[in-house]
Amino acid sequence: MTIFTRTLAATALLGIASSAFAAAPMAKSQAPGFYRMTVGDFEVTALSDGTADLPMDKLLHEKPAKLQGALSKHFLKAPVETSFNAFLVNTGSKLVLVDTGAGSLFGPTLGRLVASLQAAGYQPEQVDEIYITHLHPDHVGGLGSAEKAAFPQAVVRADKHDADFWLSKEKQAAAPEQAKGFFDGARASLAPYSGTNRFKPFDGDTELVPGIRATSSYGHTPGHTSYVIESRGEKLVLIGDLMHAHFIQFDDPSVTIDFDSDKKAALAARKAAFANAAKGGYLIGAAHLPFPGVGHLRSNGKGYQFVPVTYSVPR
Repeated sequence: MTIFTRTLAATALLGIASSAFAAAPMAKSQAPGFYRMTVGDFEVTALSDGTADLPMDKLLHEKPAKLQGALSKHFLKAPVETSFNAFLVNTGSKLVLVDTGAGSLFGPTLGRLVASLQAAGYQPEQVDEIYITHLHPDHVGGLGSAEKAAFPQAVVRADKHDADFWLSKEKQAAAPEQAKGFFDGARASLAPYSGTNRFKPFDGDTELVPGIRATSSYGHTPGHTSYVIESRGEKLVLIGDLMHAHFIQFDDPSVTIDFDSDKKAALAARKAAFANAAKGGYLIGAAHLPFPGVGHLRSNGKGYQFVPVTYSVPR
């Protein structure tokens, strides 16, 4: 074979290869989402339940021009694709899940927590305890349904102020029409645990297992709770829904959102959480920060700068 012939053959093969690769279909999916890190002797795994588009331009209480400026600054536009995160804490003796995602209660792009949990190397039946920040559907929907518990061995804990509110038929009857479904979702999700005495509310600041304690951050809901994880001098505070919109609420923590039951109390809780985290230098994790939703806060004028964790391989 001459050099000319070999060149033609090689060119033909390249053409075939190029056309074959170009014809491959787009995958249009992500791998199940988990991110592993350590807090002292504890291993913490952030778990993605998926994302959903939220109309932040309608939900946030801010002037349209300022809101649009904040979106543009972060290369975003409404609706904003928003992460829904949960966190798994392995203390060495207990496997504790903080929040459970939306399950089937919040649309088709959510409900992926169990897949993320399994991809991270765990099975739902291994979870010992589940701590709920509050009983909104995107935090309790993953517990299961009235017919079946998604975590068959787990005990579920939440502040009694939230349980008394969201499980009350009287409160539901008095609620705005658009909020009534939240009560139904909470009741159905907790039913398989309540029926087997595995739903155990607590009252206010409480140590739940060694190294993990509940601390009240009421306002977003009547019993909204943050969870403090500490081991060997390291600390992570899971703040749940104290913030929803990273693109504006760090720069200006005074911006509130329609989802808050008591906007004044929610604002006070957010300001305190941000100030304490910046002063203490510890990590925070939040349900609606871009996945994995963990990082540090640094004071920045009247607001804060969020410094997300960098990718790391635990050693």
